[in-house]
Amino acid sequence: MNKDIMQGNWKQLKGSAQEQWGELTDDQLDQVEGNREQLVGKIQEAYGKSRDEAEREVEKWEKTQAA
Repeated sequence: MNKDIMQGNWKQLKGSAQEQWGELTDDQLDQVEGNREQLVGKIQEAYGKSRDEAEREVEKWEKTQAA
């Protein structure tokens, strides 16, 4: 999923992201506004994951959204 698609569809994708990463608050997801790098950072903070782990999770999640 490219950056423009993620940002353009963020309102629809936000619910799916909330399901995937339940520790993230609505406010945190609103701050992300479809920015992939910010989403990775928020996942790192909330779950104590490495950047690589968070990147892999977002990549896997993006693939499920494109299907």
